Amino acid sequence: MSETVIRWGILGAANFARNHMGPAIHAARGAKLAAVASSSADKVAGFAEFAPGVRHHTSYDDLLADPEIDAVYIPLPNHIHVEWAIKALQAGKPVLCEKPIGMDVAQIDRLIAVRDDCGVLAAEAFMIVHHPQWQRAKELLEAGTIGNLCHVSAAFSYFNNDVDNIRNQAAVGGGGLRDIGCYVLGSVRYVTGQEPQGLDYARVEFENGVDVFADMGFRFDGFTYQGYTAIRMAPRQEVQFHGDKGVISLTAPFNAGVFDQAEVVVSTPDLTRRVERFPGVNHYVLQVEAFGRALKEGSEYAWPLEQARGTQAMVDQVLAHSA
Repeated sequence: MSETVIRWGILGAANFARNHMGPAIHAARGAKLAAVASSSADKVAGFAEFAPGVRHHTSYDDLLADPEIDAVYIPLPNHIHVEWAIKALQAGKPVLCEKPIGMDVAQIDRLIAVRDDCGVLAAEAFMIVHHPQWQRAKELLEAGTIGNLCHVSAAFSYFNNDVDNIRNQAAVGGGGLRDIGCYVLGSVRYVTGQEPQGLDYARVEFENGVDVFADMGFRFDGFTYQGYTAIRMAPRQEVQFHGDKGVISLTAPFNAGVFDQAEVVVSTPDLTRRVERFPGVNHYVLQVEAFGRALKEGSEYAWPLEQARGTQAMVDQVLAHSA
C-alpha cells in the first residue's frame, strides 16, 4: 500500500458507482480511484471524466490481481456481494461493499469467518454513520437531551415500478427491505447501541417476488420501534427518537443533500424547537476517508461486519415472519 494514498479499484461500472462512490473516492483525502473493472469500455470512460487516468480492467479477477490496487469497492447486484467480497479478501484486498453486504445472516457469518482468517478489513458501505447529523443524534440521546427514550419511528420510501430495475427483480436480491431496510433498522441500532429483544409484528406486501412495502415493529430495552419501507410510494424519509422530555427528528436522514438538507431538530415540551443544520456534507467522501484511516492508522471503523449482521438479523426476522 502506498504510504500516502490508497489506490482504489471498483468491481463493476454501476450507475451508483459512477455518480456517487466513484466521485467520492476521487474527492476523498488520501484516496485515488485507480481502476474500474467492467466489460464495457464506454462505461469506464464515464469514470475517466472525473478521474483522468483511471485504468480499465476487463474482468473482476484481473482487478483483484492488480498489485497497484490497495482496496476494492463493490457495487455489484446484491446476490453476489458476498461472493466477490470473499474473493477480494482472499486476494489480500480490503473491501468496502455496498449494502446489503449479504442476503442473510448466514452469508455474513461466512464473510466474517473469511475476514478473520485473512486478517483483512471488510465493511458494509453504510455511509450514514459517517455523517455528522447521525453522530450528533447519538450524542444528544446519550446526553439525555430528550430524557428517557420511549419510542423510535422511521420511514423510507420511493417510487420505482420499473420491472427491468434490479430493485424489482427477486433473482438478484431486489425488494425494499434489502435496498433500504438497513437504513430504517440500522440507524436505530447505531444511535441507541441496542439490539432488539423481539419482533412484535410485521406486515409485508409483495409484487412479483419482491417486497414493495414492509411495516414492522420491534421491542427494545425500554422503548418500542416502528418502521416502514416502501418502493411504490412517494419519496419520504424521516426518523424520530421520542423521549419523555423531548423529540429528536432527522428530516433528511438517509439521502442528506439529495432528498433535502441534513437537519437535526430537537423539540421539547415547552414548544421550543432547536434546529442544527449540516450543509454541504458528503457522507460518501467521509466514508472513504474513515475506511482509509482504519487501513492506515488502525482506527476503529464505525460500521464493522458485526454491525451489518445485526441489521440483517432484523431483516431476516421480518422476511421469515411474512413467509
